[in-house]
Amino acid sequence: MSRKGLILFLMAGLAWGVPYLFIKFAGHEFSNSSIIFIRVLIGALVLLPLAAMRKSLSIALREWRWVLVFALVEMVGPWWLITEAERHVASGLAGLLIATVPFFSLPIAYFLGDKSVTHPKTLFGIGFGFAGLILLVGIDSFAGHIDPLYVGFIVLSAIGYAVAPAVAAHKIRHVPSEGMIGLSMAMVAVIYAVPAAFTLPGDIARGPSVTGWASLVALGVICSAIAFVVFFALVKEIGSARATLITYPNTAVAILLGVLVAQEQFTLGMAIGLPMVAVGSYFASRKH
Repeated sequence: MSRKGLILFLMAGLAWGVPYLFIKFAGHEFSNSSIIFIRVLIGALVLLPLAAMRKSLSIALREWRWVLVFALVEMVGPWWLITEAERHVASGLAGLLIATVPFFSLPIAYFLGDKSVTHPKTLFGIGFGFAGLILLVGIDSFAGHIDPLYVGFIVLSAIGYAVAPAVAAHKIRHVPSEGMIGLSMAMVAVIYAVPAAFTLPGDIARGPSVTGWASLVALGVICSAIAFVVFFALVKEIGSARATLITYPNTAVAILLGVLVAQEQFTLGMAIGLPMVAVGSYFASRKH
C-alpha cells in the first residue's frame, strides 16, 4: 500500500470507529429515525455546497439512479438495522459482525474481475486480523442470550456495506465523492423525513442533553460527510474490496474508545488482538 493509501486507511478507520460511541450516546435520547435523519441532513448540508462549488453535483445528478441504489444499500437499510440492533446486542459483538464485511467483499471483487484478492497473503491477512478481532471483542461478548434476529440485522448490514462500494466503484466511479455522497445523503434525508416527522418532535420535547446533540453533529460531520469522502478516496487508491477492511481498525478504535471514554476494562485479549488486527490489515490491504 502506498503512503497515501495508508494515511487514508488510518483516517477512515478512525472516522468510522467512533460512530459506535456516538450512536450509543444519541440512542439514549433519540429514536432511530431521528438519529438517521439528522445525521444525513447534516452530512448533506456539509457536502452539497462543496459539491456545487466544485461542479460535481451536476455530475452526480446525471447518475442519480445509481446514486440512489448506493444510498439504499449503504445507508437507508444498514443504518436503521445497526441502530436498532445496537439496542439489543453488545457493542463488541456488533463490531465483530460488521467486521465480516471483507468476507462478502472478496467474492464480489473476484466475480467483478479482481483476481488479486485471492492472493495467499491477502487471505492470511483477513484471517489473522479477524482472529485478532475475536480476541479484542472477548468471549464475554458472546455470553448470555443472543437474539438471532438482531444478529441477522447486522449481518444484512455487512452485506450491504460490501455491495455498496462495489456498485460505486464500478458504476459511478467517475462521479466525484463529495457529489455522490452529498446527493445520496440528501436522498436518505428525504426518505427518512416522513418517519422522523413522527419521532423527532417528541425526542426534542423531552429535552435532549448537550451530549446527545453533540453526538448527532459528530455523526453527521465526522462519521458521515468526512468519513465517506475519505473512504472513497481510499477505494480509488486500493480498490473497493480491500477498502472494506477498514472494518477491522474500526472495531479496534471502537473498543479502545470504550476503554478510554466509557472506562471499560483493558484485557489481555485486547493487548494481543490489537497488534494482530494491525498486522492482518497490513497484509490484507496490500495489492500483491
